[in-house]
Amino acid sequence: MANTPPGGPGPATGHGLDDRVPFLARLDQADRTALLALGRRLDYPARSTALREGEPSDHVLLVLHGWLKVTALAENGYEALLALRGPGDIVGESAALSGRPRAATVTALEQVSATAVDRAAFTAYLRNTPAASMQLLALSTDRLRAADHHRLKSASLSVSERLADLLLELARTHGRRTAEGIVVSVPLSQQELAGSVGASREAVARLLKSLRDRGIVVTSRRSLVIARPDLLRRPGQLR
Repeated sequence: MANTPPGGPGPATGHGLDDRVPFLARLDQADRTALLALGRRLDYPARSTALREGEPSDHVLLVLHGWLKVTALAENGYEALLALRGPGDIVGESAALSGRPRAATVTALEQVSATAVDRAAFTAYLRNTPAASMQLLALSTDRLRAADHHRLKSASLSVSERLADLLLELARTHGRRTAEGIVVSVPLSQQELAGSVGASREAVARLLKSLRDRGIVVTSRRSLVIARPDLLRRPGQLR
């Protein structure tokens, strides 16, 4: 989930690649420019739906600015937050390549600008650009490994431990240091935090209140400042 600019250095090769390195940052300048030239610009207001679960798939999105959340609904109505996607990321590629309906809903967390590339143009580009195809395959593998790691944490950690781990990850990947602490740049609600750790909103609200009372975090509507990340790393801080 790195905030790498769409036109940033590329390709990203060597050691250390993971799912936080976005697709466009993995391409060299010529391949990136050629791909973006195939699409059309789309803008999404904050909290609007970019892709909807179950709909037919006919394009991919290449994110230019802003952040989106990827969610899926369980049969009981629980909404799980599967991932965050930001500048340089590709969204909707699995459904576009398979021809199956969308497996998740993608929603803008803030004002988002993206380039939409139709399925036929995107698949033709991949056929004609082997280096980009390999980078997309590598990204898919990295995302699968990250999902496996997330499932392991869900099975082995308590809700409080999962929340502490999530807050530290947000601080590391989306944080900006200020005098008050680390400001998380992605605007997530308590419900969205709960969806990411597999808990109820009420449970997460109680844990966040405990952290606020001890000065570890400062929260307001979709705003989060981690004042004492050192305390989040200590076992037993969340109760």
